[in-house]
Amino acid sequence: MSKLLARIAGYLSNRTLVGVDKVGNRYFTRTEEIDGIMKEKRWVVFKGEEDPTSLPVEWICWLNGQRKRAPTPEELIEMEARRELVKQNVALLKQEEEERRAREGSSCKSTSAGKTGGPDLKSFIRQFPTASEGNKLEEESDAVDRAREGEAGGKKAKEPLSEHSEPTGSGSTFKPGTWQPPT
Repeated sequence: MSKLLARIAGYLSNRTLVGVDKVGNRYFTRTEEIDGIMKEKRWVVFKGEEDPTSLPVEWICWLNGQRKRAPTPEELIEMEARRELVKQNVALLKQEEEERRAREGSSCKSTSAGKTGGPDLKSFIRQFPTASEGNKLEEESDAVDRAREGEAGGKKAKEPLSEHSEPTGSGSTFKPGTWQPPT
């Protein structure tokens, strides 16, 4: 029981205030011995509701031990200014993109506020061959396969397909691109 009381008293007396963020959350540290090793414990005391998503990234990195030193108020102000600048640049780029699309007369208009438009499906579909183009590609592929078989035709008769899908052989006759999975 006395160990428990000593530990609670240690939590209250041995803590060191490291900093406060703009919301009012307070960050503390304490050095304690665990299994003969001195370790630094870091934690946050939330002001108001306990909402971990409201913590600034710099403080999260410090709590997780990714930073050795706690962020300074100047650093926090600078990072907030950078984030605001990035938001402004994103808004400017979105506006330029909308103007460019309007100049091109694109039929794909973004109707959602603050979100980017969906993918351009027409250009996506164009990359796939149509049925007639697909038949031409298959015929060309078959011709290449027959030519390869003709080169190796005098060496060995065609073996029946095995029941498993892995290629077999010694590797001495392997030619890249010739193996086809069994049908």
